[in-house]
Amino acid sequence: MALASSLVLATVAVPASAAVAATGAAPSGHRLQAADPQDAALDFDSAAYTTITVTIDGRPMSVRWYKEICYVAKPVAAAQQPGGPGGGTTVPDTACGYQSMNVFVPESAFGDQRTPVYFAVNNSGWRASYLRASVTAGTSYNSATSNVGAALKAGYVFVDIANRSRGLVGADGAAPGKAPAAVVDAKAAVRYLRLNDAAMAGSAERIVINGTSGGGALVSILGASGNSAEYTPYLAAIGAAGIDAKGRSTVRDDVFAVNAYCPITDLGNADKAYEWLYNILDTRNRTGSNPSPEDASAIAAQFAAYERSLGLRNPDGTPLTAATMLDTIRNEVIRSAETYLKADPAHTIPPLGGTFEITSGGPGAPPTTKSYVNDWIDVDTTTRKVRSVDMVKYLVFVATQATLKTSPAFDAVGVNGNTTSGTETDLFGPPTQKYMNYTEHSWNHNDVAGDGSGLDDTGLTWDQYTAKRTTTVDDQVHLINPMDFIGTTADTAPNWYVRHGTRDRDTAFTVSVNLDRALAADKQVDNLDYQLAWNQPHAGNYDVPEAMAWIAQVVHSAGDPLTPGRHG
Repeated sequence: MALASSLVLATVAVPASAAVAATGAAPSGHRLQAADPQDAALDFDSAAYTTITVTIDGRPMSVRWYKEICYVAKPVAAAQQPGGPGGGTTVPDTACGYQSMNVFVPESAFGDQRTPVYFAVNNSGWRASYLRASVTAGTSYNSATSNVGAALKAGYVFVDIANRSRGLVGADGAAPGKAPAAVVDAKAAVRYLRLNDAAMAGSAERIVINGTSGGGALVSILGASGNSAEYTPYLAAIGAAGIDAKGRSTVRDDVFAVNAYCPITDLGNADKAYEWLYNILDTRNRTGSNPSPEDASAIAAQFAAYERSLGLRNPDGTPLTAATMLDTIRNEVIRSAETYLKADPAHTIPPLGGTFEITSGGPGAPPTTKSYVNDWIDVDTTTRKVRSVDMVKYLVFVATQATLKTSPAFDAVGVNGNTTSGTETDLFGPPTQKYMNYTEHSWNHNDVAGDGSGLDDTGLTWDQYTAKRTTTVDDQVHLINPMDFIGTTADTAPNWYVRHGTRDRDTAFTVSVNLDRALAADKQVDNLDYQLAWNQPHAGNYDVPEAMAWIAQVVHSAGDPLTPGRHG
C-alpha cells in the first residue's frame, strides 16, 4: 500500500507472553508501551482475558475473550438510549459502549501473529451499534452456516466493534453519531489494532472487514478510504491511536480485505438510482407503490447525468450509462443464475409458469412460505443456461417480495410534511439538529417549518446553500461515500468480496454495480469478487463456505504478513 513505507508505527515490539494461563482471567501479562504518550491510554493488556468454551461442528474450543476494550482515548459519552440495545433503554456502558470492541482469540491463534483478524461491524440501516459479543460461552456453531464459527475454526481472531452513528443520543442530549462518526470510529478501531499489533494475536496487516446493509456500506467506505488525511481532525477529536501532538498521523488505517453484503451506500445519489430503477420500466405503478409520482419522476430524471459523470465501464469496455444499465443488470442476473446452477447439480430454477417457494421470517417470528409464479426467467434445463430474462417482470417480482420504499427512499424526512420516516436523513446535519436533508431534491422540497433544513427555513436552494455557506452536510455525504475515494490517493483495500441479493429491493442494483465497476478500474485492487447473489433478499453471510474460501485464498496469495513490504 502507498503509505506502508512512509509511516512509522508508534509501537515498541514486545512479544506476546508465552506464560499466560490457558484458563480464567490472568492477573498479569505483557503490555505494549506506546512510543507517543498520547497513545499510552490505548495500550493493550495481553493478560486481561477470560477463557470461554464454545463448540464448533461438534468439537469444543477454548477462546480467549478480551472484553469491552475502549479503542479511543477520548470516548464520547452516551445517554441512556430510547429503544436501546435489545429494545430497552439500559446501556450498561454509557462511557465507551459505542466506541469499544470485543476481541476473541481461538486456541489455534494463541500467540499467532500471522493469522487474519476478522473485523465485524454490526450496523443496520446506518444506525449506531452498541457493543455486542458474537462469540458467547456455551454456544454451538456450524461453520457451514455461521461466519462466526467459520472464522474461529479457521483460526482467525474475531473482533466485534461498536460505533456511533445515526440515532445515538449523547450524554449532553445532542446527536454525536452524525456522519462521518461511524467511519471515524471504525478507522479508530483499525488504528487500535495496528498500534497494538505486536502485543495481540493476529496480524493487523490481514484485517478482513465484514458488514451487512448499513454495515456493508460502512465497511465499503472503510475499505475505500484508507489513510485519507480528510479524517485526521475527526480522529484527533476522539483520541484515536496514532495522531501525534501536531495532528499528524503515525498509524495506518487501511485494511486488507472487504467482505460487504448489500451495502446501503452512495447515499447522496441513492435516491436517484432507486427512483430510476423502479420507474424506468414503470415498476412503481405496476406494483401499486407510487404514492408520490411527481417526486419519483423528478428524482429519477437526475440519474442519467449522475451515472454519466462517473465515467465507468463494463468488463467488455462499453460505457456504463443509464442507456446501458438495464442490460448490465440483466447480464448480472443471468450470471447469478448460471453461477448458482453450475455450483451444484441439485440446484434448479423453476420453469416459466412454475413457482418460486420463498420462505421468510425475522428473528423471533415463525417462518412463512409464499409462492411466486416465475414469469420472468427462462432456463434451458439441458444446458442449464438462461435463455432470457424479462426485466419488466423481474423488477415487479423483486418489488413484490417487499413493498418499495417511499419517494424519496433515503432522504424523506422533511419532504411533503414527513417528520416520522425512518430514512437516513438523521445521519446528517450538526449534532444539535435532529436531521438535515442531504440531497438536492429533498432540500428543495422540504416543507416542514422550523426544522432548520431546506429552502423553506434557509431561503437558499441546495446549490446556494452548499456554495455560499460554511456547511457540513456536503462534507458528511462525501466522507461516507466510497465512490469518492476509490481510484484516488487513498489506500483502497486490495481485496473485495461484494454480494447483493437478486431479490433485494432495499437499494438499487445500480449501487453495487457502480461500486464493482469503480473498484475494477482502481489499480490498487488486486482481487475483486462481485456478484448478485441468486435468490437472496436484503441479507448477509448466507454464503459462508464461499466467502471463507475466498478469504483463505487472498490471504494465501498475499503471503507472510510479517515479511517486510507485505502489507497487502
